Amino acid sequence: MTSSSHAPQSPGQPFVLDAGQTVRVTRPTGRFMVAHPAHIIAYGFGAGLSPVMPGTVGTLYAWLSFLALSLWIDPVAWLYILPTAFLIGVWACARTARDMGVADHGAMVWDEIVAFWLVLVLVTPTSFWGQLCAFLLFRLFDIVKPAPIGYYDRVMKVPGLIGGFGVMLDDIIAAFYTLLLFALWRSF
Repeated sequence: MTSSSHAPQSPGQPFVLDAGQTVRVTRPTGRFMVAHPAHIIAYGFGAGLSPVMPGTVGTLYAWLSFLALSLWIDPVAWLYILPTAFLIGVWACARTARDMGVADHGAMVWDEIVAFWLVLVLVTPTSFWGQLCAFLLFRLFDIVKPAPIGYYDRVMKVPGLIGGFGVMLDDIIAAFYTLLLFALWRSF
């Protein structure tokens, strides 16, 4: 039995993608990821498929991709890339959540990527050790979810673009906390 992709399903129930392909999502797969461009983005181009700590792998991907992209992208250009990546993430995460039937599956790591890019834009230039410290702080805040991160993580788990916004928002707040601690550290 298949259900329409236009209604949320619980994990593991089959659903039909727009192309009519039935897919059963019990855990993230490469096949599901490439079934729609939103899935590719939400899964961080495959980083979210990691069977171990996908959020951490997604953040590592953000770090490495930032270093690589910064060779060609002017620092000011990041100020245009980040809001665009955020808005694309709202759409991609909302669509992927709908297709998976899970509001914020751990395989969706685009939120970590965009948020950590924001951290790196604002703390760079800094040494490898400074970037590592930013990485560890960001992961700590993203995992522990101190207020109001935990609040938004809970209440924004709704279908549609608002849910996609919620997926992206809690990591932006974790980035803010990371940047706040970095600013305090630098002031001392």
